[in-house]
Amino acid sequence: MKKTRFSRRDFLKAAVAAAPMAGAAGCCCIGKGGAVKTEDTPAGQATITSISRGGKSRVVLVRDAQAVGEGRRHNGPVIQAMLDEAVMALFDEPNPVAAWKRILKSEDVVGIKTNVWNYLPTGFELEQAVRQRVLDAGVSAGRISVLDRGVLDDPVFKEATALINVRPARVHYWAGLGSCIKNYIMFVPKPSEYHGDACADLASIWSLPVVKGKTRLNILSMLTPQFHNVGPRGFSPSYLWNYGGLLVGEDPVAVDTIGYRIIQARRRQEFGEDKPLETSAHHIELADTHHHLGNADPAKIELIKRGWQEGMLI
Repeated sequence: MKKTRFSRRDFLKAAVAAAPMAGAAGCCCIGKGGAVKTEDTPAGQATITSISRGGKSRVVLVRDAQAVGEGRRHNGPVIQAMLDEAVMALFDEPNPVAAWKRILKSEDVVGIKTNVWNYLPTGFELEQAVRQRVLDAGVSAGRISVLDRGVLDDPVFKEATALINVRPARVHYWAGLGSCIKNYIMFVPKPSEYHGDACADLASIWSLPVVKGKTRLNILSMLTPQFHNVGPRGFSPSYLWNYGGLLVGEDPVAVDTIGYRIIQARRRQEFGEDKPLETSAHHIELADTHHHLGNADPAKIELIKRGWQEGMLI
């Protein structure tokens, strides 16, 4: 496949230029009836059921000041409530189980694709919050697997009819941003083959038979995101912050776009300037413009905000 190059400078300019439009598009609430079902979906995506009236990709940002406690401990009950609020808002449903039943059937085999990076994993509490609602939607425990590495050999993932994609946001040496899009790199036998040009073609993985059309929900954990990093194995807890948020949506590109903008805002706050990432995160933009996986244009994203507003940065 021919690589499409998109420079770090170009991506940064595009994100900054689009910021005013995103602010105008965002909202804090939406009335009933805003969701419509459409069969006109991006390549690699499941049928999208939460498109706004304007045809935009809907993303929900929910935050709670109590989600992360001392020592970066995750508060399980609060995280469950946050996830419930986000999914209800996403699908305009009055309760979380009804919302999950919009995307899952009892006969589904469900792979919950998590992330186990040692320094900043998805976390047990968020994984269990997702698993609980999959169970509540009527899927039996034996038809559910929560896994990161080894998904290609896992019996449940091999037979999966539905995928839930959940991972933490972090600045990433190879891809610029550890994103929902990038979380599927474990679905290929040799992940290093996708490292070229700052992982520009990550979105092509979403068109492979093992995942194509199966993703029902993308959850980018912004509980304690990492906003800076140096080198392939560099990590410092000083570059984590207690944002206490979750980003939830059906369009992984839209979810990652909002997460990227929040991290860029935190970097401006920290460094006093638009400091470029060590590696460009242009795989997000290319997921839209080259691979047509979803919307990276903030003007085509409806952002619904819930909960704790202080320090929201978007």
